[in-house]
Amino acid sequence: MPKKKTTVRIINPSKALSVQSSSISTKTAEKKRLNPKKRIPSPVILILISLLRLLILGGGLAALAGTILTIFDPTKLISSQTNITATETPKTSEPKIAESSHSLDLFLKQELIPLRQKIEKITAKYPKLELGAFLVDLDNGGYLNLQGDGIVAAASTIKIPLLVAFLQDVDAKKIHLDEQLIMDQSVIAKGSGNMQYMKPNQKFTALETAIKMIIISDNTATNMLLRRMGGKDVLNQRFQEWGLHQTVIKNILPNLEGTNTTSPKDLVLILNRVSQGDLLSIKMRDRFFEIMQGTVTNTLLPAGLEKGAIIAHKTGDIGTTLGDAGIIDMPNGKRYLMAVMVKRPHNDENGRKVIQEVSREVYQHFKWSTPPPLHQVNLEPKKE
Repeated sequence: MPKKKTTVRIINPSKALSVQSSSISTKTAEKKRLNPKKRIPSPVILILISLLRLLILGGGLAALAGTILTIFDPTKLISSQTNITATETPKTSEPKIAESSHSLDLFLKQELIPLRQKIEKITAKYPKLELGAFLVDLDNGGYLNLQGDGIVAAASTIKIPLLVAFLQDVDAKKIHLDEQLIMDQSVIAKGSGNMQYMKPNQKFTALETAIKMIIISDNTATNMLLRRMGGKDVLNQRFQEWGLHQTVIKNILPNLEGTNTTSPKDLVLILNRVSQGDLLSIKMRDRFFEIMQGTVTNTLLPAGLEKGAIIAHKTGDIGTTLGDAGIIDMPNGKRYLMAVMVKRPHNDENGRKVIQEVSREVYQHFKWSTPPPLHQVNLEPKKE
């Protein structure tokens, strides 16, 4: 049986050492990767990091403290709620009406002395007449008061505040313009107007009745509205609330005795409050002046105006007292309020003449005066 040959492989020791060295290097590198050597930051960086941590901690504590103070300080919470409430717009179905002072004196700036002297010369020509006048320049607050505070018989000028009260009730939805009013025998009145000649118990819309009260000064229409708005006591209370201290209704129309009273200043005051958007909404204010422009009697204040002027006014005449009050817009942009009332011998024609002359003098004064500024001067008193 032949002997097997044994082969002996001789390993190159240099290669073995190389493999072993490579293996050791690989393990060392892996160990270094798994356990990297930590870097020690510089002292400056350590200080900055510490400061940053303190700032973060301080901010958190401040926020926490503020929250706690808010919880335990009810006055701050109430104040916050009050501010929020103050900025909220109230929801209401009522028309928004500007607030204003009742006193016309707060609107007045400077008396128009040169104009006053001219008017006094006119009135001196009529010694049997007693004239009261009040005037306000709406552009700058200039005014004229010539016995304008005196109490006089209102005659049909009482219908001016009645129209305001009517339209205010329309604003408040207490009266509807198209509602039907009955003209029964108890309200039919003699004097001005044509409703007195119609058959009783006819129906008219509230708006139609108000228009007749102004443009043809219908006394029957006036009595219908007086009754619809609650009567004289209710209306007198409203007049007082508006600041009309001389304006009082004592009897239904025609009131030839002159017991219903007013003053030129009261009439200008009510016109001013309407003009300023105080007593009526914008819609009803426009309706007010539209109706007043329809007045058919144009022999008093309108007689002193020139072409292009627009006047919304109401006259009054009971024989011993004659008057006219209105708002005048001039072609040059000037706007003024004016009321003139004259006590006279019964039906003295000079009463008409003096009102015409005074109106003409006032118009000419403003015609040649400095044009109004581009923006209307606010005559409202500053609220403190």
